[in-house]
Amino acid sequence: MTSKHPILTTLMRITIIGLVLTACSPAPLPATTSVPTTSNDSPPPAAATQTAENATSQPAQPSVWIDPHLPSGLRADFALPDGWQLASSATAADFALTWGAGRPVTRWVYALVAPFPTLQDDVGFDDLDSLWQGQKSSLVSADVLLVAPETQAALTPVLGQPGKTVQVLSGDELLDQTWSRHNTWAIVPFEDLEPRWKVIQVDTQSPIHKDFLPLQYPLTAPISLNAGSTAPQALDAAVAALDLPASNRDADKLTTLVLTGTTALVRGVAGLMESKGMTYPDQQIRQWLVDADITHVSNEVAFTPRCPQPFDRENNLVFCSQPEYIRLLEDIGTDVVELDGDHFQDWGPEAIQYSMDLYDEEGWGTYGGGRNLAEGRRPWLVEDHGNKLAFLGCNAKAQGYATASDTQPGAVYCDFDWLLPEIKRLKNDGYLPIVTFQHLEYYSYSAHPILQEDFRQAAKAGAVIISGSQAHQPQAMEFSGASFLHYGLGNLFFDQYFEGIPLRQAFIDRHVFYNGQYLSTELLTIQFVDLAQPRPMTPDEHNDLLSIIFDASGW
Repeated sequence: MTSKHPILTTLMRITIIGLVLTACSPAPLPATTSVPTTSNDSPPPAAATQTAENATSQPAQPSVWIDPHLPSGLRADFALPDGWQLASSATAADFALTWGAGRPVTRWVYALVAPFPTLQDDVGFDDLDSLWQGQKSSLVSADVLLVAPETQAALTPVLGQPGKTVQVLSGDELLDQTWSRHNTWAIVPFEDLEPRWKVIQVDTQSPIHKDFLPLQYPLTAPISLNAGSTAPQALDAAVAALDLPASNRDADKLTTLVLTGTTALVRGVAGLMESKGMTYPDQQIRQWLVDADITHVSNEVAFTPRCPQPFDRENNLVFCSQPEYIRLLEDIGTDVVELDGDHFQDWGPEAIQYSMDLYDEEGWGTYGGGRNLAEGRRPWLVEDHGNKLAFLGCNAKAQGYATASDTQPGAVYCDFDWLLPEIKRLKNDGYLPIVTFQHLEYYSYSAHPILQEDFRQAAKAGAVIISGSQAHQPQAMEFSGASFLHYGLGNLFFDQYFEGIPLRQAFIDRHVFYNGQYLSTELLTIQFVDLAQPRPMTPDEHNDLLSIIFDASGW
């Protein structure tokens, strides 16, 4: 095996040789060797010369012991530098790689997790630490923490010896056990996250956030290299030679996506934009949208210079948007626009063409509708931080809402003979397919059977996220395998404030991808303050909505 750091390895060998020469007396000659007496001016006998050379040119190979409780992935990928050997125990080794004190060489990040339908979003470290020590806290809605043996070994030097509230199970049991047992959470390595976990923040820090600070996060565990009496310079060389990853979490491999619900910059929304400014609707939620690597908008309405003033057509259901309203979509950091909405074709082919030209000028991706059927069916493909995502969308209502054809612009109709094979093709090409539907509209928190059938077909074909853009109120969700199905998010920017409390509520779903995998989802909740502007929900409002939705989801 060839060393990745030949120069450092050579330096380390020189250091170790120096230690051997300074610490050890010359090797005795074999008993059978006869050494004649010579004068000081006489050259040494050849046999003696060879023996001395052997004593100094054959240093012992440095050895390292690998703690069997280190992460299995790290141990599996560990490659010995050239000239090194594995030791059978820490006492027999020159160096020991283990958890806790010593020279930190890598840091492993762990996540506090709960079943996805959990209300609590965050805990203080002191409360978590108390639970680890065996004392239940009224500020933590868990009574038991489950960990795998490796996780217990990692966190014991950080948190101390676990109490009776900590139970050790094999890693592949943790998810099912937390979902089936009451008030049971777990701590898992970052790389073991998957969508059915909810990641709980600890002291406002979460490893699925872009602003995560691992050195300020209490569930970051150091892996250290120890060397009893070895000289410091030898330890320095050994650290360099081992060439371990800095962490199990690489920020350069993480992508965040926000999916949103219905947007229609018309009627009351447009009126308030005219009177209070083009960006008035986003003023309280903008940061959530611009912080994402990819921001999605389902804009149902075409732009046209011929669009009349909004107050002239307050109750009209034939919609258009003034061209300057695109400033709102610019301000929230839009990256991709879904175009399968019911009203995309309300003002005819010219408005669609005008809108597509605007989106092209902005450099935004589009899908689900376009200048013709082929353009509307074309997936929007994007690669971000190494994660390859593919967006597909269509309108599943009566075909009159979807006019795109070989020669006509409009929204794309949901033809499953096209959609399902396309999902499979994209999955086989290494993409993570994301499917958004403009589907049947109904006013209930529950999932409609018609939607369930279509969403589940998309999941079975390989879509990792299936999201309903049509709903004007939040609706149920489910997992199909590891795929996340959210039947309706509610409005992002639309004027239904006076049509009941459910239509003032909505979700923004923040999805997280890592190293080519769909990792996690956070449910951000908003509530409208007037016809145009949503704000983040208060904690009580947030918990009330989640309780309703989780109940409607059968959780």
